Amino acid sequence: MDASSLTDWLIWLPIGTAVVLWIVPLSRYWTGGLALLVSLLEVALWIEQAARFDFGRSGLQFETKAQWFKDLHVSYDIGFYGFSLWLAGLAVIVMAACVAYGFWVGRDRARAYFGSMLFLTGATVAVFAAQDLLFFYAAFEAMLIPLYVLIGVWGGPNRSHATLKFVIYTMAGSLFMLAALIVYGLKVGTFDLVDGPTSASRWIFLGFMLAFVIKAPLFPFHGWLPDAYRQAPPEVAAVLSGVIAKAGTYGMLRIAIAKFPEPTSYYRTLFLTLAAAALVYGSLLAFRAPDFRGVVAYSSLAQSGLIALGLFAGTNLGFDGAVLQMVAHGLISTALFLIAGTVERRTTTDQFALLGGMARGRPALATLLMTIGVISLAVPGSASFAGEFLILAGSFQRAWWWAVIGGGAIVLAAMYVLRLISAVLHDARGSTVHDEALDLRPGELALVVPLVGILLALSAWPAGISHHSFARDAPKQQVEAQFK
Repeated sequence: MDASSLTDWLIWLPIGTAVVLWIVPLSRYWTGGLALLVSLLEVALWIEQAARFDFGRSGLQFETKAQWFKDLHVSYDIGFYGFSLWLAGLAVIVMAACVAYGFWVGRDRARAYFGSMLFLTGATVAVFAAQDLLFFYAAFEAMLIPLYVLIGVWGGPNRSHATLKFVIYTMAGSLFMLAALIVYGLKVGTFDLVDGPTSASRWIFLGFMLAFVIKAPLFPFHGWLPDAYRQAPPEVAAVLSGVIAKAGTYGMLRIAIAKFPEPTSYYRTLFLTLAAAALVYGSLLAFRAPDFRGVVAYSSLAQSGLIALGLFAGTNLGFDGAVLQMVAHGLISTALFLIAGTVERRTTTDQFALLGGMARGRPALATLLMTIGVISLAVPGSASFAGEFLILAGSFQRAWWWAVIGGGAIVLAAMYVLRLISAVLHDARGSTVHDEALDLRPGELALVVPLVGILLALSAWPAGISHHSFARDAPKQQVEAQFK
């Protein structure tokens, strides 16, 4: 297969299969089986891309470009840089695990469910591959459609309220981004992200950033997060935290910081402050959350703040650490939400007051939750430790107090992770935990163990990402050159 066509396949194979599932009246088993097969093919295609990628060469790779609107210089332009390739890999791996979870639990209305999941896969990969602003916007918005359906149809009892809040927040940000990209494109004469010039417009920069801080999210634009993460099905909450939030931080790096260097410098203190606030506030709320999902949801807010802290520090270490932390946290939060789903299936709840004592007689559950928890704690030698250390070191190079704030919030992270582990596994047995609640079954282990395996591999070799995200391992120079 031609190298450039691999990117097309990554985007259009799941979208095309989604259309087939919506049209052809297949049985639930065949629908789920086909969706899982395509999701695994996506992972295989991405591995093929990663094997062919030249991480030492600057510039776009695996590019496909075709003119759409010649007068406006709008094109179908897709391809990958090192950092975007890793995020696309995160997307297809997380989506494969979540599709498999939906197949395992037997979601009803299978054609609509699996079609939506596959459509979301293609749209998410398109966000990380898009090199034209209008195509990026189309993909960015396309993610919203299946998420609206997945939360609104298969969510919890308050799903309508959660879905409405999620749509209002994200649509508000998207409208500002649409206005910003139109003004930018008409002003510079092109919508091309590769060859388009930088801009000094602070208003256009803020229009883009508003959409990205809502999607990430950052404080105080996180109002949609608690309800959406709690009401969504576990695997959809995993996608929201593991992948969709990373589309926001990726947009900050690829568009806001790269294309608007002067506004980035002007507003640096503002966004470093918002990032630090999200990190501290999210950590405090995670420590106080009374439920499994609440801890993971608010910790995701904190991690988005940490990643943004690395990005807006504007240093080599900060950029490297931010990309590594995006991937590591995406895998951690996905694994935790899937484990939360398995706990809920056994106990009908994720409330800490009703849980406890689940380590006894369930060694697989206890081992996996402890392993993921230790990695999430950022103990030395873990992938999270490497990412957080790079971000804090990069923040210190900007100003010492940002590193102090970040380091203090990471201490809070240790507290809420240990609280989660204790509440689920080691406290006195709650009223909903019974001996009949079995340990993780082989199908559930097949979902979570690969994620943990990747995290362990990253822990052994974090430089596989941190030193292979930007050409010649010079992220600041690449950002200033707009990745050329």
